[in-house]
Amino acid sequence: MSSVFRDTPLGQFIRFVTHNRVLQYPEEDADFRLPDEWLKFLNSSKAEYSSSSPCSSDASTLCINDDKIQGEKKDEIPSSSEGVSSAGTETPPVTISKETQDVVGDIERAIEKAKSASLVPRRTTDGTILVDWYSTDDPENPRNWTNLRRALIALILCVYTFVVYTSSAIYLNSGPGVAKEFGINATEASLGLALFVLGYGIGPLLWSPLSELPSVGRNPVYFWTMLAFVILSIPTALVTNYPGLMVLRFLQGFFGSPCLANGGASLGDLYNDLHLPYALIAWVSAGYCGPALGPLLSGFSVPVLGWRWSLLEILFAGSAILPVMFIFLPETSSATLLLRRAERLRRLTETGHVKP
Repeated sequence: MSSVFRDTPLGQFIRFVTHNRVLQYPEEDADFRLPDEWLKFLNSSKAEYSSSSPCSSDASTLCINDDKIQGEKKDEIPSSSEGVSSAGTETPPVTISKETQDVVGDIERAIEKAKSASLVPRRTTDGTILVDWYSTDDPENPRNWTNLRRALIALILCVYTFVVYTSSAIYLNSGPGVAKEFGINATEASLGLALFVLGYGIGPLLWSPLSELPSVGRNPVYFWTMLAFVILSIPTALVTNYPGLMVLRFLQGFFGSPCLANGGASLGDLYNDLHLPYALIAWVSAGYCGPALGPLLSGFSVPVLGWRWSLLEILFAGSAILPVMFIFLPETSSATLLLRRAERLRRLTETGHVKP
């Protein structure tokens, strides 16, 4: 159960407060022992490594023996160089699209995963060890988490995306009230919507590359920007001047944009190419439903309670999803998780050459 909360903001906070004595990783357990294959590798004087290895350079991708694949497919898929059939007639060369190769690769990885094969790390020519998952069914790998856990994370991302996207169009019904309150025309009042959209158009230029840094990861970007989004929603609903309202609306969009920048990447961390499209359908649907339902949600309250209620609804929705993200949304970036594992192994093995 501890693994469910360990990589969430709450889990990391608990680990920080307790100096890593609570919610420990396997490498921090006193009884932890590296897999036998890893011990043999670390104790060996030499390790074979080829820079032209057929395995993917992505540490989270399972490496499959290329010769084995060719041997299994040799009788099933004709080579593209074979132009003459057994009957002597010419046949067109058979080519396989990249999409088909990806699907075949996912099937191969699923088969290997079912076998629970151990993964041996590799060493570069300069002696640097490339840290990988311990096995194909390593429970620390996000793609090996239970279906229920991954579905819960996908649901949180969808609700998070819905809240931010709804916050753009929910402002529409407040336009007439803003124009009357600050003595401006309808065009100037509508700028509150345009600046929000501009903000979550510019935000991904910063948040998307930042979340790809292994030393940062996706979770800090999600949580801290959402916290800023909720905090900014308070003065946005209470502001008493037009320029301040426009600036705050832009900042709302800017800090709410990580769902647009990183949502698909997080789902890609959880699901392989066979199942990712289904998760993306749900996530994109949440994004589309936000602007469509936003005016409907504020259409009931704004005419009765005033134009500020659309902005208060943003605050209510953001305040509801923020604690859920804090408690249940874990880090999903394989690069970040492997970097943290490498740091723990570095301390464990007392060597400075273990890197992700």
